[in-house]
Amino acid sequence: MDTRRFLFVSMDAALIGDLAWQIRREGHEVKYYIEAESDREITDGFVPKTDDWRAEVEWADVIVFDDIWVGADVGTGALAKELREEGKAVVGGTPNTDRLEEDRGYAMEMLEAHGVDTIEHHVFEDFDAGIQHVQENPAPYVIKPLGEVQNVKRLLYVGNEDDGSDVVDVLRAYKKAWGHRMKGFQLQRKVEGVEIAICGFFDGERFVDQINFNFEHKKLFPGNIGPSTGEMGTSMFWGGRNRLFEETFGKLEGWLAEEGYVGSIDINCIVNESGIYPLEFTPRFGYPTIALQEESFESPTGQFFYDLAHGNDPELAVHDGYQIGVRVVLPPFPFDDEKTYDENSRNAAVVFQTESRDGGHASGASVTSPGVAPDGVHLEDTKLVDGQWRVAGESGMPLVVTGTGETMQHARAQAYGRVDDIVVPNCYYRDDIGERWIEGDGDRLLAWGYLGP
Repeated sequence: MDTRRFLFVSMDAALIGDLAWQIRREGHEVKYYIEAESDREITDGFVPKTDDWRAEVEWADVIVFDDIWVGADVGTGALAKELREEGKAVVGGTPNTDRLEEDRGYAMEMLEAHGVDTIEHHVFEDFDAGIQHVQENPAPYVIKPLGEVQNVKRLLYVGNEDDGSDVVDVLRAYKKAWGHRMKGFQLQRKVEGVEIAICGFFDGERFVDQINFNFEHKKLFPGNIGPSTGEMGTSMFWGGRNRLFEETFGKLEGWLAEEGYVGSIDINCIVNESGIYPLEFTPRFGYPTIALQEESFESPTGQFFYDLAHGNDPELAVHDGYQIGVRVVLPPFPFDDEKTYDENSRNAAVVFQTESRDGGHASGASVTSPGVAPDGVHLEDTKLVDGQWRVAGESGMPLVVTGTGETMQHARAQAYGRVDDIVVPNCYYRDDIGERWIEGDGDRLLAWGYLGP
């Protein structure tokens, strides 16, 4: 195996540490830059850091951006485009692909321009205009904030009332509490069906043949109850270019090639017996999706991303079955409360009670090497201090725990067995990741003809 040099860049929050750690463990050289001061301790002890990512550009064989944001502004796509024009191999977007996530109205326009069906949607910059629209066109709607404030995931609201009265009440509340930050919002008609995301890796010219199909679990509590979070867990499987792919990304492949996009891109959809209706794009890695995808890779991760960034016809072998990932979190997640975090979570120890695949350790002991990890355990906001894993950062998201299996039931059993072997004071997690598939989502997708060859 040739040793490559990877530079990982987080221009806002630290998100990509687990991928950096995985590639380092495969023997490659890694450096990691984190812009947000509050996150700079994340992955300390696991991956080498740099204070100046620009100074490392010539050193790197591959530069990897983890998100579209540069602080409160969109901007990594512009940086990636600039570096590509200088001849560098980059995993990252373009200004136009960044806009797919930041500007939901633009995203819908791009889908429609390429012949993809969309749900009725309207973009508003004025709360009163949005309220008036709902009152004049009563129906259930989904409120999706635009711009930087969309990162406050609990602001996404899915209406339940047929007359839209709950949506009107929420918009009035948002006007009072968030009017100074929310530059606009999209109202999207609510559609019933199965929510599924189609995710592919694009090498600048085409999609890699392996396509990922995943199911997000965004609510805090089991049963899809409580405030929206960034994500509490994901279930997934891999397949080919089936109907779900061809009727969405299959129609956008030429446009992505014109853009020169490189990396992971995801489109979340509602599907039913009548059709496929895209909801939103994620033109970057998903979190914790990338950790679960890593767990299912059967090809070397570093070589795959090197080939992807260089357009070297990347090959990807993946687990032939099902996978689930569970986000293990701490107070006050998903809210911000410094006092609660300080009292319950800051620097909390993470202890494992089983042996590691990488050499093992005694029951109840910490992992003492940056190259060692228990099976299926992936970093989020974690650091290594004197051989002890500890919670880092300020978000309360230390770990993602994964499982794989021939069936979704087997994947669930493995993942939750691994969760049971982790001790973190005050931690909590959803215990129902993957159940929607078992309880009928899979059968419905098959019956509607979406999962064939």
